[in-house]
Amino acid sequence: MTALVIRIVSCTVCGIVAGIVVHIFYKDKPFFNFEGFEPRASHDNHPNIFLRFLFNLGRNIKATGLWFLVGVLLSALFQRYVPADKFAALFGEANEGFGVLMAATIAVPLYACGGGTIPLIREWLTMGMSMGSASAFMITGPATKITNLGALKIVLGMKRFLLYLAFVMAFSLVTGLLVNLIV
Repeated sequence: MTALVIRIVSCTVCGIVAGIVVHIFYKDKPFFNFEGFEPRASHDNHPNIFLRFLFNLGRNIKATGLWFLVGVLLSALFQRYVPADKFAALFGEANEGFGVLMAATIAVPLYACGGGTIPLIREWLTMGMSMGSASAFMITGPATKITNLGALKIVLGMKRFLLYLAFVMAFSLVTGLLVNLIV
């Protein structure tokens, strides 16, 4: 229950802080780059709804399939070959600051959706992972899924994309350290 409250509060604060920062630093200039996103001719014109579905599915798989597979493969390899007890010990109370930083960093390449992190975090917490490390992992993982990062890079451009990554990493690190102090 504590992890859920921490997650809801930290993600809400992260969104509010990000909005304020964007408003302050990009007040008179656009933050997002939507060039090249003009409406195109619709491909949803096949009269057979099942074939229309298959064509759309194929286009979506072609656009995101490779990144999805890379993320799932990294996650599967991580879960299969990294012993949970060793992982939890690395991010436990003894390695407080380093553990939070590593949890935030390792969460970046993993395909870890919000709901998918919960059973993983629960197991790691029972094995000794600190609540701060768990918080950092829960913030960074879903915010930096490989499939999301591809879209963000297109819309934000390289400079703002790197700012996004730095903000997420810094926010999750600070949150994790604060959680370790409070909990």
